[in-house]
Amino acid sequence: MATLEVRGLRAGYGRAQVLFDVDLEVEAGEVVALLGRNGAGKSTTLKAIMGLVRRTAGDVKFDGRDLGALEPYEIARLGLGYVPEDRRIFTELTVAENLEVGRQAPRAGAPGWSAEKLFQLFPALRALRERRGAHMSGGEQQMLCIARTLAGNPRAVLLDEPSEGLAPVVVEHVARAIGELKQAGVAVLLAEQSRHFTERVADRAVLLETGIIRKP
Repeated sequence: MATLEVRGLRAGYGRAQVLFDVDLEVEAGEVVALLGRNGAGKSTTLKAIMGLVRRTAGDVKFDGRDLGALEPYEIARLGLGYVPEDRRIFTELTVAENLEVGRQAPRAGAPGWSAEKLFQLFPALRALRERRGAHMSGGEQQMLCIARTLAGNPRAVLLDEPSEGLAPVVVEHVARAIGELKQAGVAVLLAEQSRHFTERVADRAVLLETGIIRKP
């Protein structure tokens, strides 16, 4: 049984349907990339999995549990992490405080991420631990957003455009973090436009075009 299973997913905004019968699955310790251009429905797919966009049909299962009736916060508490494209950190809180906000208790079958382990994964954050989010660069905020999600000790992580607009050195840190998640047995689904980044970090890719899964 896959850690994350999506079958026949349809979703959209109001009367506008964006996703059409999307099928995908991600195993533990596997990195799957959802490739597509802007407007293809990649972000909508991740949001629909998390319950942030209304699903009109289909099933989403996490560790065999149907997520259909759950609120986003309930899905997060099950151990499904989500890193949005717009880096929603708490700008008035420090790095250390942001990490503490994301903290959840250790969970069976998931790696534990202490603050020290997160600072080892993202060394740049260690020197910034008392800096407020509002005073960080976009790359620093992206690293913090990923680290805060990992502080919840997830069994699976959804990453929305993790390399977009980042300096090469930050992309390197993000790629290494994804590799660490894979080695730790975490299932990773990432939405990406960059084939180069995808080829570097993903085990396989699926192509999304106008809300429909195609062969890449």
